[in-house]
Amino acid sequence: MRFALIMTRQNISLLGSTGSIGCSTLDVISHSDGAMHLCALAGHSNIKLLIEQTQQFKPKYVAVTNPQTASEVDKSLFPDGTILLKGPESLIQLAQLPEAQTVVCAVVGRAGLESTMAALQASKRVALANKESLVIGGELVIEASKKYNAPLLPIDSEHGAVFQSLRAGNHSEIKRVVLTASGGPFREYSEQQLQSVTLEQALAHPTWKMGKKITIDSATLMNKALEIVEARWLFNLTAEQIAVVIHPQSYVHSMVEFVDGSVIAQISPPDMRLPIQYALTCPERTPGPASQMDWSVCHKLDFFPPDMTQKRFKGLSLALKVVKYGGSSACVMNAANEVAVQYFIEGKIPFLEIVSTCCKAVDAHLQSGFIPHPTLDELIQIDNQTRQWTQRELDALANA
Repeated sequence: MRFALIMTRQNISLLGSTGSIGCSTLDVISHSDGAMHLCALAGHSNIKLLIEQTQQFKPKYVAVTNPQTASEVDKSLFPDGTILLKGPESLIQLAQLPEAQTVVCAVVGRAGLESTMAALQASKRVALANKESLVIGGELVIEASKKYNAPLLPIDSEHGAVFQSLRAGNHSEIKRVVLTASGGPFREYSEQQLQSVTLEQALAHPTWKMGKKITIDSATLMNKALEIVEARWLFNLTAEQIAVVIHPQSYVHSMVEFVDGSVIAQISPPDMRLPIQYALTCPERTPGPASQMDWSVCHKLDFFPPDMTQKRFKGLSLALKVVKYGGSSACVMNAANEVAVQYFIEGKIPFLEIVSTCCKAVDAHLQSGFIPHPTLDELIQIDNQTRQWTQRELDALANA
């Protein structure tokens, strides 16, 4: 992965400002002593928070991407001079603003793919938190990064850790990348206990505070499944070069094992502001708001391998299968997961059905409809078809 020198003053376009990653990014910007300037931000439907952010940072451009919310928004609530954009297409506009050198893509879900591609095609420095962009269109995203000389920098804590650890060696020296996972709140649950998991239980993550969708993904470990695919593309890895280890304390964010047996890890308290800041300043390091390790107290670091034959970690096996097949298979896994998670949140399906549905969707797609090297239009079509297929399957299950 290529490094890009930080500019004297970065103009940043932040897509997804009202989510947890967006709010953490704004905190990093506010602690940059003027080295970072917010020129644009986009939110989906949390207008109250979006207005507060606009009043504090006074960006020139603000976008409301939810069409219904956008039609109801009162422009007079924003500071004078604010240029207000509306609708999902406004993400593309903010991603390609001439005055923005860096685009932070923190939009949740498949909605972030087009804006990520737009930013890369505009040769922006892209700090990527939207893992779905790489899961769905990894080959296209990496090709665009190379073609348009647009650095792609990971914001996920795991991939940010790998990114930093890789500075200790060359790509040819990598034996494997080891992604750590907290294991979620159910890492010690039996299959019988998993069958009765409630939404409240699934949203009680032991380490991180995140949005509903990402928290559910952490509980099912589908977030780690998505990260496996993301790591494959970010770091040009094979399925055999990617491993996952359960690390409940979440201090070691990931590791790189080199061919000589050396293991380089990145360690810090669980605080997303650190990988965000490093993505925005690398290869430089600067003081920031992230939590610091307290070395005056005892720390315990546990690691144990996941049993991927069990339903609790079944998503990891699915991800490695998807990495081996490549093509359109990861797009299907992601789309099925987004729909299934929403059905679980709405109380329509049990917890275990989320990953089970993803497995069924991928198997059905591999038997009929798989495309080895899909175009962006084909991926969007497959995504839509998978969502429709998943809805039919889950509606039938819910009504059975």
